[in-house]
Amino acid sequence: MSPDLITFGETMGLLLAQPGLPLEHADGFRRSVAGAESNTAVGMARLGHSVGWFGRVGDDPFGHAALRMMRGEGVDVSRAVVDDTRPTGLLVRDAHAQRPIEVCYYRSGSAGSSLRPADVDEQWIASARSLHFTGITAALSEDARAASEKAAHVAREAGVPVSVDPNIRRKLADGPRWRELLRPLTGYADLVLTGLDEAREINGHTDVRDTAAWFLERGAGLVVLKLGSEGAWATDGTEEWFQRAAEVPIVDPVGAGDAFNAGFLSARLRGLPVPEALAEGVVVAGNVVQVAGDMDGLPNSRMLELTRDSEQVTTR
Repeated sequence: MSPDLITFGETMGLLLAQPGLPLEHADGFRRSVAGAESNTAVGMARLGHSVGWFGRVGDDPFGHAALRMMRGEGVDVSRAVVDDTRPTGLLVRDAHAQRPIEVCYYRSGSAGSSLRPADVDEQWIASARSLHFTGITAALSEDARAASEKAAHVAREAGVPVSVDPNIRRKLADGPRWRELLRPLTGYADLVLTGLDEAREINGHTDVRDTAAWFLERGAGLVVLKLGSEGAWATDGTEEWFQRAAEVPIVDPVGAGDAFNAGFLSARLRGLPVPEALAEGVVVAGNVVQVAGDMDGLPNSRMLELTRDSEQVTTR
């Protein structure tokens, strides 16, 4: 069966400190799984979509746990590679509602960073309804960048819509390097899902409309700017839409952007118009930020419907 969406990237083990404690003083951690693309994949699967993920994990407890978790969520990981020469990357962080969150990556030389063009299953991607990826993968290594470009090229050649989230991580590369990586990759995008600061980092514009226009001029049909606690704004160059954020208590904001992507992409694949897709995106993100952890709060279809009907979100 052709998947609704295929995504790829690095999935890591996550050690999450007890919520509210600074990482330096934390003495208790919960083991989980983290990765921008796998967050979105699980979010889509919980909403009832057929989803595929590929990447590399180590032949170790963190790698096996990541694949087992995704399989359990209904994500097809049959194209994933278990690398017996490199370890699964590790992310250690704390969780706070208001103060900055400290994140420590242990991913140098990881299995995920060794993703290569040969890992891209061209026929599988060409069979999908959509392809989604983030800039994180391209920043991991030259091979991973080439794999990202190959996957995007295969999708475009096959007429498969491509969505891209820059998802800039400052600890992986500096500003000039991110611009070097993302300017060509976002040129493959039919849909750009980006934070406003990230978009400005890529194209140098400060005005919201000029920022979006830069992506549209390079081939995107729709640009969605995620505005954090303010909500989300979108344009196709002709119309504009705005959706305020859900009014919910925040426990842990990490993963909100990936959750928004899952809600928005799900809605669009189900044929909903942009305003309703924006509303579903903020509802899914609003569920996630109320729970510590990247994926724990991702709703299923029933919970999405209940939350959507609770008047936490109204379409504007």
